Amino acid sequence: MIYALLDKEVLLQKGFSLKQFFQQIQLLDVLLVQYRNKVGSLDEKRDDLLEIKKYYQGKVIVNDTLELIEYADGLHLGQDDLRAYNDDLTTAIRIVREKISYKLLGLSTHNQTEILEANTLNIDYIGLGAYRSTQTKVDAKVLGEEAITLAKLSKHPVGLIGGVKLSDTFTEDIAYRVIGSDLYEN
Repeated sequence: MIYALLDKEVLLQKGFSLKQFFQQIQLLDVLLVQYRNKVGSLDEKRDDLLEIKKYYQGKVIVNDTLELIEYADGLHLGQDDLRAYNDDLTTAIRIVREKISYKLLGLSTHNQTEILEANTLNIDYIGLGAYRSTQTKVDAKVLGEEAITLAKLSKHPVGLIGGVKLSDTFTEDIAYRVIGSDLYEN
């Protein structure tokens, strides 16, 4: 299944509007869309989430911005973002769950230690990567085929991220192909 990564900076670099992005992916089997905007104001992000809901009827995950959970169907956190709530990950997840309730909660992972930690947490899925190098996260450690092996360790569904292409196929250990830049090429 496709988990589309809608990065606002990439969207602008590619010269796409939100409407054009959703026209581009409408024929794909997209289960989830994650909205990521690392530089926009809360107002801009809220407005974008409201506009996304006009074009997309599926589940929308907001990246890192807990303050906007009322406009989304879930939240995805990076390791540092989760630890900002509490150094004890179980406590951090409890704090986040109190705010998002039943909505989807995902966590980025990059290695065996983080996956095993995630196995003990009340989350819905993990993002695992980077699978390949990307233009958007140039400092990410590339796992390559090791990611496929690591995915087997997760008790949660795994979304493989980082340079994943529409043409990639994976074993059942990978629940979601998290695709970003490749969505603009087709």
